[in-house]
Amino acid sequence: MKIKKLMVCGYGRHGKDTFCELLGIPFKSSSEVALDEVIWPQWGKFQGYIDKQECFDDRHQHRSTWFDMISAYNTTNKARLGRKIFETNPIYCGCRNAEEFEAMREEGLFDMSVWVDASLRLPPEPSASCTITPDMCNIVITNNGTLEEFERKVLAFKMVVGL
Repeated sequence: MKIKKLMVCGYGRHGKDTFCELLGIPFKSSSEVALDEVIWPQWGKFQGYIDKQECFDDRHQHRSTWFDMISAYNTTNKARLGRKIFETNPIYCGCRNAEEFEAMREEGLFDMSVWVDASLRLPPEPSASCTITPDMCNIVITNNGTLEEFERKVLAFKMVVGL
């Protein structure tokens, strides 16, 4: 099985970016793309942040605001941000909206979806900022142990799917 486009989901700080980094494939997180497209121009630059990086680094304090703004950006086309990300990236890392996820799946924008789960060591994210659930994804990879254990799982996944 050769995967060309991959969707990576999971709750905040459960290891999505680490998963993508360990794959060794260049990617840009959905938060980075959303920051450039909608967050910074419509909200961030008016919040007293010094620059985009400071706004990005503080995103965990405003997860529901980011979720709502991305949802508004995608109102007329639920796959809008996903299409933008997949134009230049083989991985969409960080989708949190179930309607957007389903719209991208229906359009065939990704071949496989992965849920990264660290629920034994971190709480789930509230539905105000994440409406995707693990059962929506093709595969769940747990991240409840050591970094070395997670690295082995990611490497095995990479070999199986031909990335």
